[in-house]
Amino acid sequence: MARVTVEDCIDKVENRFELVLLASHRARMISSGSPLTIDRDNDKNPVVALREVADETVSPEDLKEDLIHSLQKYVEVDEPEADAVPMVPNASQQGGGTEVNTVDDSAVEFDRMSEEDLLRGLEGLVPPERKDDI
Repeated sequence: MARVTVEDCIDKVENRFELVLLASHRARMISSGSPLTIDRDNDKNPVVALREVADETVSPEDLKEDLIHSLQKYVEVDEPEADAVPMVPNASQQGGGTEVNTVDDSAVEFDRMSEEDLLRGLEGLVPPERKDDI
């Protein structure tokens, strides 16, 4: 019966290797308690998973996305970047203590720089000469 099921699934998932990956992932989902979308009919989980794909009660694309998500170890979250970082006021030494010069922030303009420009600028930097006082 599973052989007929595989032949029925080839219409839905053309690549046999991908079909095996998707059906095994669905069988693991069923083993972990995911609800069935068809009657079991005394079949084991891999056969039930193939029958679900053949009957189109589960979407192969959804299974593929779920499989990819389950295999990812690091999920990159797109967070908006900060607009601009305010300038830190300059500290100057006066009379032995440290005083902070206050600057009117309303007249301050920020330079915008792309990541590529920043990397090019960093590549052009030359490390300072090291002086050994030995």
